[in-house]
Amino acid sequence: MIGLVDCNNFYVSCERVFNPKLIGRPVGIMSNNDGCIIARSEELKALGIEMGTPAHKVRHLVERGEIVLHSSNYELYGDMSHRAQVLGQHGAHSAGAARYQLPGNERLQRTAKTHHD
Repeated sequence: MIGLVDCNNFYVSCERVFNPKLIGRPVGIMSNNDGCIIARSEELKALGIEMGTPAHKVRHLVERGEIVLHSSNYELYGDMSHRAQVLGQHGAHSAGAARYQLPGNERLQRTAKTHHD
């Protein structure tokens, strides 16, 4: 049986690995030119800030310390994605997801096959 593991808010999660002070804070990751938000933490989503929001529209929230915006770091995200994929035996699905062989229970595998057929 093969399972898909998808990392939530992958770019934000990568940043939090190396900066734990970001855990629990509303965090956005910016596009290449820092023009708009391309990744959001759950906390940022809860504030109603949409994907693609231009940075200048939320700059006042940054200045007040209510949210944190980070420039994107694709080298970090690529490295972290590779690390996650090395653990999986069946390759990458996307930057924040990989397929894994699940050890297992023959009965569960037969049940899954029956439902698939």
